[in-house]
Amino acid sequence: MRIIRGRTGTRTVWGEVEGDTVHVTAGMRGERTGETVPFADVTLLAPAEGGKVVCVGRNYLDHIRELGNDKGDLPTEPGIFLKGANALAEPDGTVAYPDWTENFHYEGELALVIGTRARHLTPQNALAHVAGFTCANDLTARDRQKTDLQWFRAKAADRFCPLGPWLVPDLDPADLRVQTRVNGETRQDGRTSSMIFPVVDVLVYLTRFVTLEPGDVVLTGTPEGVGPVQPGDTVEVEVEGVGVLRTRIGPVA
Repeated sequence: MRIIRGRTGTRTVWGEVEGDTVHVTAGMRGERTGETVPFADVTLLAPAEGGKVVCVGRNYLDHIRELGNDKGDLPTEPGIFLKGANALAEPDGTVAYPDWTENFHYEGELALVIGTRARHLTPQNALAHVAGFTCANDLTARDRQKTDLQWFRAKAADRFCPLGPWLVPDLDPADLRVQTRVNGETRQDGRTSSMIFPVVDVLVYLTRFVTLEPGDVVLTGTPEGVGPVQPGDTVEVEVEGVGVLRTRIGPVA
């Protein structure tokens, strides 16, 4: 099943996709209302709204190495940073190249959206609180990440988190292929089985000190192969079992 959030006419709706038909639901995990809409008539939006975006940094060893952060011991717990809801951007959208960076990077990732309030999760119940899995592009101003006190500007600026195209529930995140292509050329090709901290461990860790609310997003880290994009580039993030998130990089703004 695919769960979508989209715009039809002047309305924003949630729905479940079957074939060419969207069955409108009463919210992200609500019951079907009985209304249907042709999928072709829906403009997809990021499949999350409001809430916070919790991100795991340096969760793949090869990515740690490529950034030169492997001089000491490996992390013993997930490294966490935040984006806000302002960072969410729709699938098949355009993100302007910021005029305050000279080194704008893609980072393709598996993401998940929380479905039910989550606190003090256990390995046994963690995935039951996930509404679905999706693709994310953790856009990063790499030069500002290195110079700023915190990563807020580098990671959490407006539209720095394209998300989508939809949610897929009941997906096993343990060993999924995560690829990123720029203008059709593969730049990242990893598997979630290479994560230092698997998805379940991340959820258990986070909910020891943060309550995750329905609609919150968790980004799980990026494999090696990150790199710069330029105005005019098209970035595709593909997660096995989910689909493809496509983002165009617009002119400098």
